[in-house]
Amino acid sequence: MKTFIEIFNRLSSSISLKVGMIGFLILILLIPAGMIRELIEERQLTRDVVVREVSDKWGKVQAITGPVLVLPYVEYETLNDEVITINRKLYVLPESLDVDGKINPEIRYRGIYKVIVYGSGLDISGKFQLLDFSKIGIIPGNIDWGNASLVVGLTDMRGIQNDIKINWQGERIAVEPGIEYKTIARSGFTAKVPVSDTGISFDFKFNIDLNGSHGLYFTPVGKTTNVHLSSGWTTPSFGGSFLPDSRKISDDGFEAKWTVLHLNRNYPQYWIDDAYKLSGSTSAISLSEDWGQVDHSIGSSNLIFGVNLLFPVDEYQMSMRSAKYAVMFISLTFLIYLFVEILNKKRIHAVQYLLVSFGLLLFYTLLLSLSEHIGFNLAYLISCLAIVSLTTAYSHSIFKKKMLSLVTFTGLTVLYIFLFVILQLQDYSLLLGSIGLFIILALVMYLSKRINWYGGITSNQEESGPDN
Repeated sequence: MKTFIEIFNRLSSSISLKVGMIGFLILILLIPAGMIRELIEERQLTRDVVVREVSDKWGKVQAITGPVLVLPYVEYETLNDEVITINRKLYVLPESLDVDGKINPEIRYRGIYKVIVYGSGLDISGKFQLLDFSKIGIIPGNIDWGNASLVVGLTDMRGIQNDIKINWQGERIAVEPGIEYKTIARSGFTAKVPVSDTGISFDFKFNIDLNGSHGLYFTPVGKTTNVHLSSGWTTPSFGGSFLPDSRKISDDGFEAKWTVLHLNRNYPQYWIDDAYKLSGSTSAISLSEDWGQVDHSIGSSNLIFGVNLLFPVDEYQMSMRSAKYAVMFISLTFLIYLFVEILNKKRIHAVQYLLVSFGLLLFYTLLLSLSEHIGFNLAYLISCLAIVSLTTAYSHSIFKKKMLSLVTFTGLTVLYIFLFVILQLQDYSLLLGSIGLFIILALVMYLSKRINWYGGITSNQEESGPDN
């Protein structure tokens, strides 16, 4: 029996066996670490569902396409001595398009979740220049001037808040909902406008009060498109195919100006029938309403531009990023305990390692739950203080020495500060993380010089023998 006890004590004090045990624990803890990430994704999905519900009632991401002048006309062809009438449509884009808009954002709450919505006032004006129809093979007499229409595409008609009247050459014209021409947009409004071959250019102007969520976008249909937007929101994200030519962001909000030329687009100033489609420019908007990620879906073929209104910090994104470091935190904390155990001959049981790791994992659930109510930074501070205090107090009950408990406290504090800095410096997180891990590795190598890896871990009590 004595021999068995001696063998058991020798195995339990083996450094190699202890390292293997710690490695096994880390592998097991990958399971709850993965469950934490799944919990964050679930909460984020719930938030996105709430955002969509509110957006559906208030107004979705808005993208304005137009106005576009549509001129129906007929062509006559002779086939087998029979004259055939072909109905066609000529789409004409404005010579100039000017948009001056003010975005008034507000935050709506549903439960613990926040949704960015806005009301906007847009003054839209410009001018159409008629073509030399003979150059494109259209006979002016074949154009149905009485059915000329002005078409404006809009992604969500529920956001319109005023009775729109188009000022066309000084005449106020009412609009009707719906678009017959799906090459322009999937939804929008149409106005019958007086056009004739006696006119050369036609001025237009109208105002639209528009509600939406998260973002406002425009399609550059003008030969020269000028857009000026201002808002009291301090964290805009400019997206789409064109960035502002000038922008100013301050504590009072932002102001941005775009100028887009027809040479920057992949469609001309006019075309016949379905030769080109503007609806492809805004189709991505209606299909992508992820939280603040609308501009990520807009490729180079979708020539729209505008602005997203983002929250300064997305707590779910930050929580997910921090959770990805969970295994590294557990490993480094175990490393601290292992060095204390070896260098100071303090035996630590596997259950004690496990309890410490559970505390470290609890940090991420605390961070997630608190950040939903009080914001990420304050939640991080409270969670960090709670877990570091708990772990330090538990370590003191194991080590029985203030100095070793202070070492644990200092190590955990440095790790959490290091993680917070990495989370804040997103662009430099890889660089800073690599440098930090290099320093940690160098420190481990230095401390490991004092360890006899072929020896064992013997507690001070065992060295001094049994108490008398």
